[in-house]
Amino acid sequence: MKKLNGMEERKIFQSGYRCIAGIDEAGRGSLAGPVIAAAVRFDPDIKLIKGIDDSKKVPPRMREIFYKLLVKNFEFAVGMVDREIIDEINIFQAGKLAMLNAANNLPTPPDYLFIDAFKINHPAMQNNIIKGDQKIWCIAAASIIAKVTRDKLMVEMADKYPNYGFERHKGYGTAFHLEALKKFGICDMHRRSYEPIKSIIKSR
Repeated sequence: MKKLNGMEERKIFQSGYRCIAGIDEAGRGSLAGPVIAAAVRFDPDIKLIKGIDDSKKVPPRMREIFYKLLVKNFEFAVGMVDREIIDEINIFQAGKLAMLNAANNLPTPPDYLFIDAFKINHPAMQNNIIKGDQKIWCIAAASIIAKVTRDKLMVEMADKYPNYGFERHKGYGTAFHLEALKKFGICDMHRRSYEPIKSIIKSR
């Protein structure tokens, strides 16, 4: 498997861009909670963290370690779009909005963005790469921050809504979650525009 070594980011830096960042999001497929994006700035003067990869490929314990190292050593920002907005504008648009928010929240305005698949309404030059979190270091780093940030939020929501086991599945449609929905109905965190949430609402 190809190791993510920041080579593409270095090429862009050498071409004259000075604030290069990677952006990715987490939570598109979840039945509950917000979608969260992160932006991580590539800094050629900081040694890259080895082993960074697409968050889905990194075990939870390693994600936590990488997360702590990233937020300590690299400039980053997050953007969040709540469940209500997801239901209003759809998850595709909400994902792009979360990414835009993350880019706008960076302490240093970016002039070049590597983005996982999407194009956003931002003035920076953009390189939109399918499966970018598996190809570009700063996108992979953003995927880890987005994933860990969202997971932490969903664990907090488990205390508020204990019937659903959010700490176990983070809102995704596991058998446990679907069974809890049948038994208890929906809560404020559930996305009304998603199935089977829509059908559950109609049946009650």
